[in-house]
Amino acid sequence: MSFRVGIVGLPNVGKSTLFKALTKNPVDIANYPFTTIEPNVGVVRVPDERLGKIAEVTKAEKIVPTIIEFVDIAGLVRGAASGEGLGNQFLAHIREVDAIAQIVRVFQDKNITHVHEKIDPLHDIEIVNAELILADLETIKNRIIKLESEVRGMKKEAKEKLEVVKKIENILSEGKLAQELKLNNEEYELVRDLQLLTWKPIIYVFNISQDSSADTYMSTIANIYVNAGNSIQVDTKIEEELAEMSDSEIKELGLKSNLNELIKKCYEALGLITFFTIANRQAQAWTVKYNTPLPEAGGIIHSDFQEKFIRADVIGWQKLLEAGSWSKARDLGSLRTEGKEYIVQDGDVIEFKI
Repeated sequence: MSFRVGIVGLPNVGKSTLFKALTKNPVDIANYPFTTIEPNVGVVRVPDERLGKIAEVTKAEKIVPTIIEFVDIAGLVRGAASGEGLGNQFLAHIREVDAIAQIVRVFQDKNITHVHEKIDPLHDIEIVNAELILADLETIKNRIIKLESEVRGMKKEAKEKLEVVKKIENILSEGKLAQELKLNNEEYELVRDLQLLTWKPIIYVFNISQDSSADTYMSTIANIYVNAGNSIQVDTKIEEELAEMSDSEIKELGLKSNLNELIKKCYEALGLITFFTIANRQAQAWTVKYNTPLPEAGGIIHSDFQEKFIRADVIGWQKLLEAGSWSKARDLGSLRTEGKEYIVQDGDVIEFKI
């Protein structure tokens, strides 16, 4: 199972440059809108120092990290929700991703045009979010028409669903994202099939430059987005150059990439955790959502691990390192036998029994 993060933003804000740096895939980058029409998709390894340490103590000969997919989506323009630019196509591609990395231009460069001819990060965020909200309002209005008909027909749960949908309509009408409405689990289950764009986690990626011009803009943004923890600053131009260097060159120059932090933030925003397996001299990381029970986690590896699940031996990665090997952990009684009800924890090392 892999999760997708859509790289979204206005034209010429650095989406494709970031995608290229993240995935090390060549893509078309040009100084005009809609260079990207069909979305580029790239697979990115999730950095995790624990995996190497686990491989070392278990004498694994191969390391397989878990992955996350990034999708470079066409630039949005005002009116996208009404079909302007590549609006309908743009919105359809966002529906297919699990989270949104919204790239916001903060850098100054007279050679790269801005679609609104000025640098104004907050304004740019408002435009992108407004288009997502308008698209969701269209979805909501269509659902209300359907539910009102179902209420008249006395269809089961229609009235309860309609009440929740109208709550969502109210918050969207206020210009707020649907995620700002706190629904309880019961309410969410009634309307989860709406698959609203503004329910998706958003990570704001501020594309800065190394000169001081970014400071002016970031000071006005900080209290709203940076301090909320769902944002990160990157210099996509520098990241693009770093992607073409070797690790030794980067170390020698004393440079540091911020992309690993971005990948981790996306991972966290999606509510994901990592568990590990060791088999056939291979240490491997796997991705699951929080609150995933053992059989379901096993199904990520192979359907048999879910369908024929009996139990699993589990140990936290730190306990395994302390023991020094899997067999020593067993001898020390550090391995726990867990059943179907066990919820996988981040950092668990698991051996499934079927």
